[in-house]
Amino acid sequence: MTRYIFITGGVVSSLGKGIASASLGAILEARGLKVTLLKLDPYINVDPGTMNPAQHGEVFVTEDGGETDLDLGHYERFVRIKTSKANNFTSGRIYANVIRNERRGDYLGGTVQVIPHITDEIKRCIKKGAEGADIALVEIGGTVGDIESLPFLEAIRQLRIELGHQQALFIHLTLVPYIPTAGEIKTKPTQHSVKELRSIGIQPDILLCRCDRPLSDHARSKIALFTNVEQRAVIPLQDVDFVYQIPLELHKQGLDQIVIDMLGVSAKPADLHEWEEVVDGLRNPTSEVTIGMVGKYMDLRESYKSLIEAVLHAGIKNRARIHIHFINAEDIEKQGVEILQGLDGIIVPGGFGHRGIEGKILTAKFARENNVPYLGICLGLQIAIIEFARHKAGMADANSTEFNSATPYPVIALVTEWIDSSGQKEIRHEHSDKGGTMRLGGQTCYLEKDSLAKKIYSHDTIVERHRHRYEVNNHLLPQITAAGLKVSGYSHNKLVEMVELPDHPWYIGCQFHPEFTSTPRDGHPLFTGFIQAAKTYQEKKNASLRV
Repeated sequence: MTRYIFITGGVVSSLGKGIASASLGAILEARGLKVTLLKLDPYINVDPGTMNPAQHGEVFVTEDGGETDLDLGHYERFVRIKTSKANNFTSGRIYANVIRNERRGDYLGGTVQVIPHITDEIKRCIKKGAEGADIALVEIGGTVGDIESLPFLEAIRQLRIELGHQQALFIHLTLVPYIPTAGEIKTKPTQHSVKELRSIGIQPDILLCRCDRPLSDHARSKIALFTNVEQRAVIPLQDVDFVYQIPLELHKQGLDQIVIDMLGVSAKPADLHEWEEVVDGLRNPTSEVTIGMVGKYMDLRESYKSLIEAVLHAGIKNRARIHIHFINAEDIEKQGVEILQGLDGIIVPGGFGHRGIEGKILTAKFARENNVPYLGICLGLQIAIIEFARHKAGMADANSTEFNSATPYPVIALVTEWIDSSGQKEIRHEHSDKGGTMRLGGQTCYLEKDSLAKKIYSHDTIVERHRHRYEVNNHLLPQITAAGLKVSGYSHNKLVEMVELPDHPWYIGCQFHPEFTSTPRDGHPLFTGFIQAAKTYQEKKNASLRV
């Protein structure tokens, strides 16, 4: 039978519940348990697919095509699981399900209420997402005291009663701040946060206390006394240099053993040698490279969370310290490509809308003409094709119909009808709903022989995750490939998945998002190859300067 760990947060937002949940999951996995993780978000959007990345951060895509919260990216990076649509749901999705049931007559004309109908639906979704796991960690978004999260908190309160104390436990993540003017750590915010939680019927079993310095035994004792939590279960979670240290730190604090004892689970000792190797790779690099990331959501780095992490994972695999320069594409339009001088590699990531497009096109041209390693992801592939078509294939003013519907050379265009990997016919047009109308999730890509892509992956076929509406226009492709651009990967229905330049040291575009499947322990072949190419480019550049 599945056991549940419910993780809540208090005092302030952005304390890192997702990282803490994923780290605990990593330790429990290292003890031989089958772990899954769920994220419950209190906002009314049905999913984050239509939310602005500059406000919400990255939209993480699951293998089955779910557009989910970025915390699911943390889960997959820390635990060897593939999450699905069932691992993330919002208040909007819960209410949509209940309203659909009501319209269908499932409630037999009864009055539909938050309790029991909404809370029952939440419990149903939690149980469905946890199926097959020994332990399910369930993270509740938001902060205790927020009105939006009350139905979720009520649902997990009910579940604890229904399941019993050895089937479910509560972990509460709080802030224990240091006040410089007083010269001491203050426990009162944690006390009040737990008081708020207890007022709605939830008594935490374990407290994770975020702090920027060691938490004294006296402070832990005081917190335990006023929150009714065992002192051994008041766990300091001190700031660390790298998030991938956290499984090791929580294990040192004995968190996994406390959880095992409270849930009455049998588990082997934790084998954390892979995490020790990850941390060693981060702490002891043998080289450094500088990577430019040219995008449009630079005000919130969380917009590119998985991408940033994937680059760092490649650094670990290459024993290289990575310096990422975040460059706004609009600055290139205003100031020119001189901004790109000194970079060892360039990434143009995915995105939507016309803002900054010409700056990205200038970036692709700079990388192509100066032999700088280039990785174009999703929109970055489309940018590479637009640039090549304009300047090498004789297609002046080539563009995507997303940015210019009247372009004489629509090298990127909207595919209106296609068959997805499950055999279902999908139809879309420019007036389709924005949410859920893209090519989404894991799909097969067939790699061409004698291509750099095939060499990097060492496989004939790969499965990568997609999130986009526009595709390469196959009608104009022959003129582009005749000018020297190589298509190195196709989908099962002959849509372009990867391109490269044979006469360039390392220039690759991919229509999919490889960052979603990169992990710190395994890396990802595309990013690992990119960082290797950046190191080689830097070495050649330095050698030429010494001559």
